Amino acid sequence: MDLLPNPESPTATGGSGGAGGSGGGGGTPQSTTPSRYEAQKRRDWNTFGQYLRNHRPPLSLAQCSGAHVLEFLRYLDQFGKTKVHTTSCAFFGHPNPPAPCPCPLRQAWGSLDALVGRLRAAFEEHGGRPESNPFAARAVRLFLREVREHQARARGVSYEKKKRKKPAPGGDASTSGSGSSHQPPPPPPPPAAGAVC
Repeated sequence: MDLLPNPESPTATGGSGGAGGSGGGGGTPQSTTPSRYEAQKRRDWNTFGQYLRNHRPPLSLAQCSGAHVLEFLRYLDQFGKTKVHTTSCAFFGHPNPPAPCPCPLRQAWGSLDALVGRLRAAFEEHGGRPESNPFAARAVRLFLREVREHQARARGVSYEKKKRKKPAPGGDASTSGSGSSHQPPPPPPPPAAGAVC
């Protein structure tokens, strides 16, 4: 790709966040594994770079526009796994169709949205200027909105933003982000002996 790593980026310095060695003595260089997000972002960036190299004619990143990003997103649709019903399908608007249908598989809106977010960040980490970021182009935002609305109608699901739960007063340690939010609530206690239901 054309752009060089940004020396101010946390990923360009190996994740240390500092501007050089610690100056302390004799330590071995830290070998940190990247987070899942960073690893996925790197894979996405490499995939997009491969797409630009295979483009006819080949494109440099500096030549890339929002239109090329849309081309890339449409290209990825062929690898999608989300059934998106056509308006002529009997199951249009049904979230759980009772039988198979010939409607196409597409990339899910959430996957495309997350991909664009990662590529938008990677572009700037590789030295791109925010004002020339093709992943932040208006056409890309409009495309994602159209995909979200179409898939919501076709699949009968809503894509409303999830509301964050307010933290419990008192800061109880058992409810403060320890990952227990994915566990079901405990069952209710049995009724007292002799109670009338």
